[in-house]
Amino acid sequence: MGAAWQLGPCKPLVSMNPQGAITTVTFFRYESLPDKWWGFKQMGLSAERLKGVAGLRFYKMLGSGAGNGFSIWPNFGVYGLLQVWEDEAAALAFGESHELFRESLGRAAGWWRIFLQAAKSHGEWEGASPFPITTGYDTEKPVAVLTRATIYPRHLWRFWRFVPPVSRSIAQKEGLLFSVGVGELPLIQQATFSLWANSHHMMAYAYQSEHHKKVVRRTRELGWYREELFCRFHPYRSEGDWENGQTPADSLFHPLTA
Repeated sequence: MGAAWQLGPCKPLVSMNPQGAITTVTFFRYESLPDKWWGFKQMGLSAERLKGVAGLRFYKMLGSGAGNGFSIWPNFGVYGLLQVWEDEAAALAFGESHELFRESLGRAAGWWRIFLQAAKSHGEWEGASPFPITTGYDTEKPVAVLTRATIYPRHLWRFWRFVPPVSRSIAQKEGLLFSVGVGELPLIQQATFSLWANSHHMMAYAYQSEHHKKVVRRTRELGWYREELFCRFHPYRSEGDWENGQTPADSLFHPLTA
């Protein structure tokens, strides 16, 4: 099933046995055309397969963008599964036995699942706030950031015109471990997921990058979004084999021992 990792002893980010709700984000990378087609079909079929899963409060299957993930063109080889759980036990049970997860692993050339506790959130997703806060926010700890927005159709051209320079500006930023643009509905319902070594690096990008600051300013001035959400999480566990036996979070964790 791939390597499993827990937080290194020198970085006690959050409880190793978290209480209450947690979030998992799993990325699957497919290489063959049949597997890519299968992954694409799950964008429509997964909802039915995930209904009634014990302990699962909220879920979304997400497609990704081409290139570094921030693109108007889709990447048919990478998909994300976002899930909010009543507790960690439910998430672990799903990974061990659910047919959708197991089949996804069997088809994927690479996969990565990161376990998160929500520390700070504002906004809504489909009229609700799906990420209950279960840990305190600490700027010194590694942080994962999820942003999601529904764009007004009349603003699509303006929004996507700003994406390429913002996409280029995030590449190779200090402290950035992983980033990808994902979405539910092409062009209109868009999200980003990024993992940073700490909040200082994340904030430096968010508030010092001229391209990013310009987008934030225009968003407020022109009201591009019908709905938006912004959530920060602290990661505490990672597992998988994204590429060459490693995951993007390995520098934060050490292998689990029996």
